[in-house]
Amino acid sequence: MPESVYKFIEIAGSSTVSWEKAAAAAVKMAAKSLRDLRIAEVTAMDMQIDNKGNIMSYRTRIRVSFKYEGGIGR
Repeated sequence: MPESVYKFIEIAGSSTVSWEKAAAAAVKMAAKSLRDLRIAEVTAMDMQIDNKGNIMSYRTRIRVSFKYEGGIGR
């Protein structure tokens, strides 16, 4: 079995519904331009709130890994 190398990047998704939907939106968008996604790890969650304490939106930052095939710095 050949050796593999994986690259990690951090991205963020947002949703007006939940942190889970925010994470899912980020993964769905990443999958459109990255091949062989492997793992998505939640690194942070936060909320945007208004001056009355109402939640405006949820944001989830995730670190995703994908198989690295070269290109940058090559």
